Amino acid sequence: MFRDSGYNNNSTNIIGNTNMKEKFLQLVDLLGFAFWVEIGTTVPRCTYYFGPFLAKSEAETAKDGYLEDLLGEGAQGIQVQVKRCKPKDLTIFDDVMETSGLKKMIFSEG
Repeated sequence: MFRDSGYNNNSTNIIGNTNMKEKFLQLVDLLGFAFWVEIGTTVPRCTYYFGPFLAKSEAETAKDGYLEDLLGEGAQGIQVQVKRCKPKDLTIFDDVMETSGLKKMIFSEG
């Protein structure tokens, strides 16, 4: 007598829940309430953002993988923090400081 409507199917619920969580995360990020892992390095002189995450604990758990990747690429002078923010760019190269240091060397030699 009962017909399966498909709504009780576990795979449908998982997909539906995942889609709903993604949409909620997009909203939270849009409002600037999402958590991000911010990693600054001195070599290269960059700031990286990884995220967004709904919970600080999720970001804290994920940061170890990001650190491992950056260490594997030879990054040095690493500083990490988990914070609520809304990064404009995911990778920021601090060319200004590197370029000004180079200019200082060129103009002071002569």
